[in-house]
Amino acid sequence: MSEVKRLNWGCGSWIEPGWINSDIKPDQGADLVCDIRDGLTLDSESVDYAVSIHALPEFTCAEIVTVLAELHRVIKPGGVLRLAVPDLFKAISAYQRGDKSYFLIPDWEARSLGAKLVMQMLWYGYSKTVFTGEFLEEMLLKAGFAEVRHCSYKETKSELPEIVTLDNREAESLFVEGYK
Repeated sequence: MSEVKRLNWGCGSWIEPGWINSDIKPDQGADLVCDIRDGLTLDSESVDYAVSIHALPEFTCAEIVTVLAELHRVIKPGGVLRLAVPDLFKAISAYQRGDKSYFLIPDWEARSLGAKLVMQMLWYGYSKTVFTGEFLEEMLLKAGFAEVRHCSYKETKSELPEIVTLDNREAESLFVEGYK
């Protein structure tokens, strides 16, 4: 049996042993440094599964399907893409209930709940797209994934229990899996 190939796309400085760690920034220590919009330097259908934690928001709405289609290209038939992105509805719910503790933005940067909501969803200008589960599902289907399953933190609907290894940011995230 061949070794399982798993991709940690948009890893930033989170380099995980046993994964192909990929990021656009050359100074993070990633195994694969490239801009996904130009294509990943991986063979088609060469990765068993991929995970991305909070990297997708750094792309515009117009780029999301292109990025997801490139991830689809490198995943083997029957493979899975697990995504975690900031959940717009969780942030709105925290805002509506007046839960200042939900927001990670310090008071010296934004005092009002409305300002904290906006700053957190845009994350200091890094985030270009906000997400709901339904929006992300539509984008995955447009990118060619055959099925999308909504999950929870550290929970998978796949046959791959180790796919949740990279999960973090439970309070602010939504998790989905796209199946090829």
